[in-house]
Amino acid sequence: MSLPAPPTAAENQMAVYRTVMRAAAERKISFAIGGSLAMLHYLGAGPRSTKDLDLYIVPESREAMIGLLAELGFWDYYKQLPYDRNWIYRGFNGDTIIDIIWSMANSRATVDEEWLTVGKEVEFAGETHRLIPIEEMIWSKLYVLQKDRCDWPDILNMIHSVGGAIDWQRLARRTGPDTLLLASVLNIYRWMHCDRETEFPPAVLGMLAGPVANCMGDSSELRARLLDSRPWLHPAGKEGD
Repeated sequence: MSLPAPPTAAENQMAVYRTVMRAAAERKISFAIGGSLAMLHYLGAGPRSTKDLDLYIVPESREAMIGLLAELGFWDYYKQLPYDRNWIYRGFNGDTIIDIIWSMANSRATVDEEWLTVGKEVEFAGETHRLIPIEEMIWSKLYVLQKDRCDWPDILNMIHSVGGAIDWQRLARRTGPDTLLLASVLNIYRWMHCDRETEFPPAVLGMLAGPVANCMGDSSELRARLLDSRPWLHPAGKEGD
């Protein structure tokens, strides 16, 4: 009788993810799944091996979740590669990384109960867990528009795959003064697929045609830093330079 094949790296990784999420649920630490696993579900694909697991929590759960990871044998990734601890904790165990996230990287918003309760429930490794809402996923990805990384293709794919399920009014409320960013990526999609424009609710098309969002005191430099902490634009040259 032959022995069963050993589990693959992906299977081992998923088993670790399941252990972490089960332990958090048992301790009543509310969380929602984001990142690559959520993207795969929203785009209609099944789980696959990913470089890390993103778990979103409210800031008040930060210490409890970090303590849980430590009990499960995870170490702070900061010594391997320093990162900004103001919005994320990165724990690692071997090749597995768990990212605990309670804020946007640019501090535009912190995770609240809507991140954890509004998203769809999915079956993951035989258990039911909640994803972060697609609106919050789009909202957070709007700001990843850097010289060496851009998440807008992810947004375009979500609009293409599940645009009809997006609560555009809630998303506009979430983006607030940054709704112009949302309008920008929507206009790119409309340019790519003008034949689907009629699928957008009239209120969404009206939002795209609306005036530039109020700057609320933001300077141009500050707005650029919402996308990348490094200088985005070169200083404007003087006439004749």
